[in-house]
Amino acid sequence: MSEPLPAENVDPAFEPRPRPPRDPIEGRTVRLEAFDVARHARHLFDAFQSDAEGHIWDYLAYGPFPDLTSYVTHARRTMVGRDPFFHAIVDKATERPTGVAALMRIVPEHGVIEVGHLCYGPALQRTVQATEAQYLLMRRVFEELGYRRYEWKCNAENEASMRAAERLGFRYEGTFRKHMVVKGRNRDTAWFSITDDEWPQVKQALEAWLSPQNFDAEGQQRSRLMVWQS
Repeated sequence: MSEPLPAENVDPAFEPRPRPPRDPIEGRTVRLEAFDVARHARHLFDAFQSDAEGHIWDYLAYGPFPDLTSYVTHARRTMVGRDPFFHAIVDKATERPTGVAALMRIVPEHGVIEVGHLCYGPALQRTVQATEAQYLLMRRVFEELGYRRYEWKCNAENEASMRAAERLGFRYEGTFRKHMVVKGRNRDTAWFSITDDEWPQVKQALEAWLSPQNFDAEGQQRSRLMVWQS
């Protein structure tokens, strides 16, 4: 037996959403650019090499790369397509890319999109620039493109990624057990999301935290992001 769909679940106005464009996203401290091998690969390789122990690759399906040639080969093979659509995160103070993030598993007919392939060099980790980069992607997804759901998935053993998702406003939805095998190891995948009806509150908190007034002369935050989320 089945029950009729509730009337509130009907959305006759919804239409398939456009795919993300290649034009850059400008922020105060960073600019997100469509990844380009010639323009970005060398600087990104240098940024990633600053992680001498290579831990930034621990939970990714690829890397580390022993030399620039191997990284460029990887980039040409996996980082130049439409899905995943990689963005270089460019620090506006230096005009050098310090990390990447991709919009992926893009489903325009359902208005669903995921952020993934996050790889931050040490200079980007735990910075205002890192938070602003995520805010800029969210703003494009929800406000410019009109998507309904924005996903974040990570290895359930990656506690730093799970904390980052929740800090940014994503809600934990559950864990897919034995979801993948990555580099010969089992991966249980934790799922998080933000929906379009949650976005206004998430946006308000992120914009308050990112405001220059929230930082002192040394660049230290005056209030943590969780203060604005409460």
